[in-house]
Amino acid sequence: MADLLLEFFSEEIPARMQARAAADLRRLMLEALSEAGLKPSAMETFAGPRRLALHAADLPIVQPDRREERKGPRVGAPDKAIAGFLRGAGLESVDACEIREDGKGQYYVAVRTVEGGRTADVIERAVGDIIRNFPWPKSQRWGDGALRWVRPLHSILCVFDGAPLAFSVDGVPAGGATRGHRVHGGEAFEPRSFAEYEQELRARRVILQADERRALIQERARALCAEAGLELIEDDALLNEVAGLAEWPVPLLGRMDEKFLSLPAEVLTTAMRMHQKYFSVRDPKTGGLAPRFVVVANLEAEDGGAAIVAGNERVLTARLSDARFLWDQDRKEKLEARVGALSGITFFEGLGTIGDKAQRISELAAVVSEAMGQTREVSALAREAGRLAKADLVTEMVGEFPELQGVMGRYYALADSQPDGVADAIRDHYKPAGQDDAPPSAATSVAVALADKIDTLVGFWIIGKKPTGSKDPFALRRAALGVIQIVVANEIALSLTDLFRGSAFGFAEGQDGALGACPDDFTPDLLAFFHDRLRVYLRDRGVAHDVIDAAFAVPGQDDIYAMVRRVEAVQAFIATADGVDLLAAYKRADNILKAEEKRDGTVFATDDLRALELTAPAERTLREAVVSLEDAVAARLETGDFTGALKALAGLRPPLDAFFEAVVVNDDAAEVRRARLMLLSAARGVCDAVAALSKLEG
Repeated sequence: MADLLLEFFSEEIPARMQARAAADLRRLMLEALSEAGLKPSAMETFAGPRRLALHAADLPIVQPDRREERKGPRVGAPDKAIAGFLRGAGLESVDACEIREDGKGQYYVAVRTVEGGRTADVIERAVGDIIRNFPWPKSQRWGDGALRWVRPLHSILCVFDGAPLAFSVDGVPAGGATRGHRVHGGEAFEPRSFAEYEQELRARRVILQADERRALIQERARALCAEAGLELIEDDALLNEVAGLAEWPVPLLGRMDEKFLSLPAEVLTTAMRMHQKYFSVRDPKTGGLAPRFVVVANLEAEDGGAAIVAGNERVLTARLSDARFLWDQDRKEKLEARVGALSGITFFEGLGTIGDKAQRISELAAVVSEAMGQTREVSALAREAGRLAKADLVTEMVGEFPELQGVMGRYYALADSQPDGVADAIRDHYKPAGQDDAPPSAATSVAVALADKIDTLVGFWIIGKKPTGSKDPFALRRAALGVIQIVVANEIALSLTDLFRGSAFGFAEGQDGALGACPDDFTPDLLAFFHDRLRVYLRDRGVAHDVIDAAFAVPGQDDIYAMVRRVEAVQAFIATADGVDLLAAYKRADNILKAEEKRDGTVFATDDLRALELTAPAERTLREAVVSLEDAVAARLETGDFTGALKALAGLRPPLDAFFEAVVVNDDAAEVRRARLMLLSAARGVCDAVAALSKLEG
């Protein structure tokens, strides 16, 4: 058995692509080896700034022999058909074939043993195919060649069984040599095993494992800050990125002029993180930013990094000086005065300008606030916040740092003496920005955030731009999920249908009715879209699919928070003894009804349960229980007490059991049978008003 060592050595691979590239390399190589009948005992892949590497252990030197079968014509088929089959199979006579039989008769099968080829040849073909078809998100060509790679590919290290495999892929040479660090690496070297490869890379200042680079950066950065009496501001996303930028990471502590601390903290952290890849530092005594930063170099400098730090300090000073200028310039004009400029920026073709959107958000935010039961004062704040929500998009600071939209709007609103609720809503209306981002909680912020997202969803539904398949270019699924997260986190009871109608009215008004936005045209489909997103949201939180199906089957639901509470109530109830008992009785009744409804081709229903001719005491007892429960369940559902409604239904089990013991449902007398089936249908219906228990698998 032998090992394979493979490395693609190139110019810098973008950090964001490295982890996916390592996974793709492993998948593609496993597929190629498996197709050839080869299976390594283990396989690892590695990605860094300049190399994508793979190590596969315990591969055979030669492919195993394999048996090939080729099905032929039926015994007794025309001679020409048999002759053609024999030529294709490389056989001279049917005597060399096996005769097998299926349900239709006997047929010929050509069987041959194919001798395994050299594994080295399989590897060579696989490497060429992988390089030519590698699924980079973006790739490029260079020189005169037609080969595409994420960045110019310089060489291929390919060592199998301790010896290099010499070949080329579209002019890129493969062999036994590679290089270490760009500065510290020295001459090329020729490893003959993975252990030697990893050891020699480290000696040449390259850490192969991304996890080790991350851990080193974090540990050393923390230590540098601690030595200065400061704290590193942890940032996992930035840590992953810088670990993909440096083969030999060396964290260094730099300093900025304290005057820049007068800038909003988000400006400082964004400038350092997004543009310079620096970690921010906190002063534990004040809880605020310290005038320091951590930069990760990619080499060990002879002066201990002094020149590197000085150079980065100069770059950061220039960047923050620009930011300070923009901050001062922006505050010369009130946020209010910028609203008019939004009318010159198109939001989306057919949906007006951003100015139009701001006006719609303003009106809808007030509607949402009122629907939440907020006071007129709060609704007025929501209206004002919605009107100003997008105004910072035309500021110089957001033009330079788009990541700060909303954040800068809050600062400028506060500088204009706007109420805190308005300022916070301007900042928070983009939330939640992702899965790890907390939704807003303040009433004004919630109203504006919901209005913004609903306006976007309704608008794109009106013009027919809803997501299709896996494509969602306008992030509408994320917008719907944001609505769900906000509503659930804040326990808000809202009718989506009402909000869709209010939003559609805003589009018609803003466009002088040109859109002709009729809510009935899109509301059912958009509501179904929300139901699908809510299903995903609940499944991600561990709710079983049958519980979701049972709760969602009740028609007419458009209150997200009520739907979630219904699901939670069903999930909790079926885990109790009462729930198990009720479910057993319900399913017995449901199974009987389904069978008889299918046989008769009708549904056994009645509008007046008391008018049924029932003579047996067990029948009348069950009827009284159902009639009583209809009122009790309806009253609880009216107040959203789903748990109470389910607990009330538990009282249905005893009369149902007594009914089944005392009577034969399918009585010989047609009218008696029909009345009993109607009674069971009513019992099932009172349960289905809470949840379709028939969909539960337990």
